[in-house]
Parts: sequence; C-alpha cells; structure tokens
Amino acid sequence: MIVKVLVVLALLIGLPLLGVVLEGHPIGPYLRFPPQTLSVEHAPFSWPMFVGLTLLIVLTVAPVVLRVARSRVAEHETATPLRAFPWWGWMGAALTGCSWILAWSRFSWFSAFQPHTFTPLWLGYVLTVNGFTFRRTGHCLMVDRPGFFLALFPLSAAFWWSFEYLNRFVQNWHYIGGDAFTPWEYFLYATVPFSTVLPAVWSTMELLASIRSMKAGVHGLPPLRWVTQAWVGWALLLAASAGLTGIGIWPDRLFPLVWVAPLLLITAVQILAGEETVFSRLAQGDGTSLWLAAVAAIVCGICWELWNYKSLAHWEYAIPSVHRFKLFEMPLLGYAGYLPFGLECLAVTQLVFPGQFRELMTLWSQRGPRSPVHGTSFRSKRADNRPAKRRSEQGRVL
Repeated sequence: MIVKVLVVLALLIGLPLLGVVLEGHPIGPYLRFPPQTLSVEHAPFSWPMFVGLTLLIVLTVAPVVLRVARSRVAEHETATPLRAFPWWGWMGAALTGCSWILAWSRFSWFSAFQPHTFTPLWLGYVLTVNGFTFRRTGHCLMVDRPGFFLALFPLSAAFWWSFEYLNRFVQNWHYIGGDAFTPWEYFLYATVPFSTVLPAVWSTMELLASIRSMKAGVHGLPPLRWVTQAWVGWALLLAASAGLTGIGIWPDRLFPLVWVAPLLLITAVQILAGEETVFSRLAQGDGTSLWLAAVAAIVCGICWELWNYKSLAHWEYAIPSVHRFKLFEMPLLGYAGYLPFGLECLAVTQLVFPGQFRELMTLWSQRGPRSPVHGTSFRSKRADNRPAKRRSEQGRVL
C-alpha cells in the first residue's frame, strides 16, 4: 500500500510541475507553502464551451439517472423498523443549526471565532447523517467502525490538500477571509476543516445505501469485463499522466482534469498492481458503489456551497469559459465536478483501507433489507477475524 501511495503522490506532484517546465515557466510559485491560490483572470465566458461541456455532462449522466428513475422500487420499511433517533444525532443537528446561524451572522462577541465555523458545521452534519442511518438500520460507521471512521479524518485532510496543490496550476478557486494568518496558521486552520470531507461523503453514502430505491437500476448492468485488464491500466496511466502534465501547460483548457486525472491515476496503479479498483465490480455488472459515491458527493457539494455562501471565511470561483449561472458561489456546470470527486473519495479510501472498503461495498451492494450477515460483517473486528475460507468466498462476490 505504501509503495502505491508514494507512486501516486510522486506523479500527482511531479507531472504538473513537468508541464510548467515544458511551458518555460519557473516552478517556484507552485512550491510556495501553503499552496494558497489568489484570484486571477481567466478566459471569458464562451457559449460554445458552455454548450459543449453541458452536452458532454448530460450524455454521460442522463442514461444512469434515467435507468435509476425507471427502476425505482418502493422501500419495505416493515423489514427494517425505524429506531429512536440517537441523542448524539440530536446533538449534531443542534451543532449544525447553531453553527449555520453563527456562520451567516456577524455578532461582535463572536468575531474572534467567525472564520472558523466550517468545522463545527460539518462535524454536526456528520453526526446528524450517522444518526439518521442508525435510526433506519441500527448501524452506522461512527458506531460500528469507529477506528475506520476516525482514520478518515487525517486521510481526508491529506486528500484535500492534494487538490489545493493542483489548484495552484488551474487557479479555479481562492479563499476570502484568511489574509491575516501566517503560513503555518493558515495550514493548521485549513487542515482541520479539510479533515471533514471524507467522513461527510462516506457517512452520506451509507445513509443513501440504506434507502433501497437509491440502489434501484444500478444492479444488473451489462458486465464490463475489460475494466480489470492490464491494457486498461496502461491506457489510464497514459491518460492521467498526459492530463496532469497538461494542466501545467494549458490550465484554462484542461482545468476539468483536476477532478478526473487523480481518479484515473489511482485506478491505473491499482490495475497494474493486480488489485481491485473502484470500477472492478462493473465486471459483474454492479455499479452500486459508483452511483452512491457520485450522489453522496453531489449532496455534500450542495451543502458545502450553501454554507459557504454567506460565511465570513469562504471560497470564490474563477472558472474559465463557463463562469455563469451561479448557484451560490459555484457556476452551475461546476457542480458536475462533484461526480468524479465522489469516485475519488472512494478510490483514495480503497487505496489506503482496501479491507474496509471491500466489506462495506459488499454490504452496501446487497439488495433488500439488511440480513444477519450485514450485522456481523459491519463490525470490523469480527470481520477481520473471520476464517480465510469465508474471506475467499466473499472475495468472489467482487
């Protein structure tokens, strides 16, 4: 695992710098610490670019959405009766509500803490979402897998800092309200909220997985057996390398690759290592995990943009060619970036925690109400101690 992570990091860091060198620019500005981006002028709005990207997004997403819409089935709540909403879920809802009020107001007595409302907002969100999942199923990541749940926080911080680094090349967003911080203060104050990204997305995925109709239509897809073949790994590695190098050369044209190239890179390294990827289940026609991750990222993305909108410390966008029709601060087409971002949340977690990923994806792909197997497998300690024969049997499900 360590070797694969190091390979991914080396290419992710080095290839954009190679593009800058090939373009004849100095690399010094891209290595400043922390990788803080300033507002810059980009290519003006272009109707051909806007229409072209819109058509690409619609043609990619619409078939999946229509399939799910046509396959929706009614949930059978009698199989999984609702439980009482846990006390810590109420605490999370109260924390989110209070933090939202404080984030959007400007009380003089709260001025010292005004730039730091993002973290309590999202900690409250995570608690609340886990509470809803627990109410529906009697299980949730926070309660049943506390070690994995807590490990997502530091992984999330490192994960999002990688996007802050890539943003130095395309400069698509910048932050307002952090000018008074020293570099180390900025790094610390930014790292803490960055740590909530993966817990929020994974908690949302688990809640969506408990809703039977959310998984309708993403089972029984045409098998894509070629997704695990070595030539695909080499092709993805070539595409990811070209994309990451390209954003150092043509950032205004290739900026969408910031949200695609890291996913391709992680997948390529895993295929070439002969390991499972986030796309491996497509070989059996199962797209459940991909669908849940994309939808969870959209849900979290809307909340991110909503709560960012009126906060004192917030981010703003500068996106080439398509910066129009904003919803909150985000141009409308920008929300499409959350779709591959959700898959990247899956991929980076699988890269670091492959065992936990495999168990959860197997459980969440099951159709219908939770079975007794779900209740036992959900406890990671028991799952880790299960017989090797049972592990191999479960592995064949993949």
